[in-house]
Amino acid sequence: MTPHSQIPLVSTIGERCRVCYQCVRECPAKAIRIADHKAQVLPERCIGCGVCVKVCTQDAKTVLSAVEAVEELLAGPTPVAAILAPSFPAEFIRYDYMAVVGGLRELGFASVHEVAFGAELVAMQYRRLVAADSGKLWIATTCPAVVGYVRRYAPDLVGALAPIVSPMIAMARLLRAQHDGPLNVVFVGPCIAKKREAVSADVAGEVDEALTFAEFRRLLAAHEVDLDTAVPSEFDPPHARGGGLFPISGGMLQVAGIQEDLVTGHVMVGEGPAEFAQAIKEAETGIMETHLLELLFCKGCTMGPGMSSDLPHFGRRARVSQFVRRRIASVDAGQWTEHHRRWSDLDLARAYSPQDLRLPVPSPEELGRILGRLGKSDPRMELNCGACGYSSCRDLASAIYVGLAEPAMCLPFSIEQLRSTVRELAHSNEELADAQEALVRSEKLASMGQLAAGIAHEVNNPLGVVIMYAHFLMEQLGDRAEFKDDLSMVVEQADRCKKIVAGLLDFARQNKVEHEHIHIVDLVQKAMRSVPPPVNVTLEVESDMADPMVEADPDQLTQVLINLVTNAYAAMPDGGTLRVATHDDGDRFALVVSDSGVGIPPEHFPKLFEPFFTTKKGGKGTGLGLAVTYGIVKMHRGDITVTSNTDPAKGPTGTTFTVSLPRRRDTAASDTLGSRLGLSGRAETGMAT
Repeated sequence: MTPHSQIPLVSTIGERCRVCYQCVRECPAKAIRIADHKAQVLPERCIGCGVCVKVCTQDAKTVLSAVEAVEELLAGPTPVAAILAPSFPAEFIRYDYMAVVGGLRELGFASVHEVAFGAELVAMQYRRLVAADSGKLWIATTCPAVVGYVRRYAPDLVGALAPIVSPMIAMARLLRAQHDGPLNVVFVGPCIAKKREAVSADVAGEVDEALTFAEFRRLLAAHEVDLDTAVPSEFDPPHARGGGLFPISGGMLQVAGIQEDLVTGHVMVGEGPAEFAQAIKEAETGIMETHLLELLFCKGCTMGPGMSSDLPHFGRRARVSQFVRRRIASVDAGQWTEHHRRWSDLDLARAYSPQDLRLPVPSPEELGRILGRLGKSDPRMELNCGACGYSSCRDLASAIYVGLAEPAMCLPFSIEQLRSTVRELAHSNEELADAQEALVRSEKLASMGQLAAGIAHEVNNPLGVVIMYAHFLMEQLGDRAEFKDDLSMVVEQADRCKKIVAGLLDFARQNKVEHEHIHIVDLVQKAMRSVPPPVNVTLEVESDMADPMVEADPDQLTQVLINLVTNAYAAMPDGGTLRVATHDDGDRFALVVSDSGVGIPPEHFPKLFEPFFTTKKGGKGTGLGLAVTYGIVKMHRGDITVTSNTDPAKGPTGTTFTVSLPRRRDTAASDTLGSRLGLSGRAETGMAT
C-alpha cells in the first residue's frame, strides 16, 4: 500500500508544462523538481498547499480527484454523510445555503453537516490548552498545509504543534460517535491538503474522502443536479453559530474567545505563504514570546486552491461573515448550548510525528564547484535574478546539489550556452562551407587531372616528332635565311607546347606523397638557388625554427616553393623584395612567401587555384602552377592561405602565401570536418589590411 505521504496530490501534465519555473519560485516547500523538460511535483515533499496549481498559467497542474471514489461510496450500501466546510458561502455566492444542502442530498448523501460545529468544539480545546500552559508556544493545527510544512521542514517544532485535531476530523469523530452502525464521511471544502490529512496514519479512517469545491461542482454536473432547482434543505444537527468564522484569519481566536494582544504578543495570527514561512522561521529561533500562533497557509481558507469562485478576497470574507451573522440569529441558543454540553467530552486529541525532509547543505567546496559550472566562480557574477525560481544563485546551486534543479534553469547560464552553441554552429557551418568548396575543387582537379593525363599522352608523342624534325630541318638549312625564321618560330612554339604538356603531366601525377625526413631550411635554400631572383629583386630567406627536421615529400615541396617564388617574381616587374621564411607552429610548420609586387585583385580570389586560370600575358604562363601547388598542399593535409593588397592607399602592395603543413606524418589528420571528409587541405583567401 502506498504511504499517505507518497500519494501525489498534484501532478504535472507534461505536454502543457512550459518550464517557466513559476511553480518552483512560489512553492514554499521546494517540492518541485525540473527534470525531463517539465516540472515534477515530488509527493513526499508536497504539503498540499496548492500554490503551484494557482500560479500555473498553462493549467499544467492537476489535482488528485476524489470524484470517482465518492461516487462509489454513494452507490454502496453504507450511508454517506457530507461535512461541509464553513467557507462554502464564499464559493456558492449565487445560492442560499439551503440550496447547497439540498444539492448534496440529491446526490445521495444520507446527511449533511456543518464542519463549523466541529470548529467550535476545537476552539474550546484551544482555549483550555492555552489556559493550562500559558508559558509554552503552541502552533495551531487547524491548517493541514502548515502542519505538513512543520513536520517536514521544521521538525524541531513538532513538539509545539497543538495536539488537537482539525475541525474536519472533529466533526467526523462526532458523527461516528452519534451514529449507530457503519458510516462513510466525505469532507467538502476548499483545501487540497485535506486529502492528505484524511489518509494520515494518525487519523486514518475518520474521513473517507475529501472533495474540493471544484470537484463538488463536477459531481453536480455529472449527475445533472442543478442548485437552482434543488429542494432547499437545512443542515442536520448539531448546528453551529460562530464556528463559521474559522476560514477567516483570526476567526478561530474569536470563536474561542482568545484575544490577540498586540502589546504582549502572546497570541499572534499569520496568513499567506510569506507570513507563515517567516513565522515558522522566527519560531525556530526560540526568541518569540508567543503562546499561541495561529497560521493559515492561504489568506484564509476562503482563498484555498480548491475554490472556483471568482469573488475577490474581501468579498469572500464578507460572504462568510454574512452567513455567520445569519446563523447566530437563526440557530436556537438553548439547543446549541445543549449540543455543546453533550459533546464537550469528545476526544479531540491527536499526536504529530516529525518527517524530516530538510535538504542536505553542500560543503563550501562543493557549492563553489557547482557555482563554477554555472559560470559564477566570482561572487560578483551571482546576479540573484530569481529567473530560475530560486531566490539566489547559491540556493539554485544547493538545489542542483540535491537533484531538485539543473544548471539549465539559470537564465544567464542558458543564454551563454546558447551563444556558445551559436558560435559552434557558425564554426561548423564555416567548416562545412570550406569542406564543400574543397570537395568541389578536388572533384574539379580530379577531372582536370584525368583530362590532362589524356591530353599529355596523346599529344606528347606527335609533339616530340614535330620538335625533332624542326631541329633537324634547322640543321639542314644552314644559313638559308628565307626559311630559318619560319623554322625558328616552329621550334619556339613547339618547345612552348612541350612545357605545357610537361605541366599537364606534373598536374596529373599528383597522387602520392613520398614522406622523408628532411631539413626544411636546407630544402628552401636549395630551391632558392634553382630560381635566382631578377636583378631588380632582393631575396630575403629567413628561418626561426628551433627544430628544422620535418616529414614531407622534398620534391613536391620544392615544386611548391618554385611555383610560388616564380609567381612572386612575375608580380614584381619593376623590382621589389621577396621574402621567404619558415616558422614553427606547434605540431605544424609554415612556409611563407611574401612579395612587394602589384597584388592580386579581389575578384580573382575565387579562381586563384583553378587549373588554367592565369593573369599573365599569352605565352607567359599555363595557369597550372597554383593548381599544382594546391594539390600538393592538400595531399600533405595542409592549409594554404593568401592575403593581398592592390591599393597603395591602404598600405604597401603585395601578396603573401602561407603554407601550413604538419611536422609529422602521424599528426597529419586534423580533427576538422574537412579532414573527416578527406579534404583537410584548404585554401583561404582574403585581402590584407
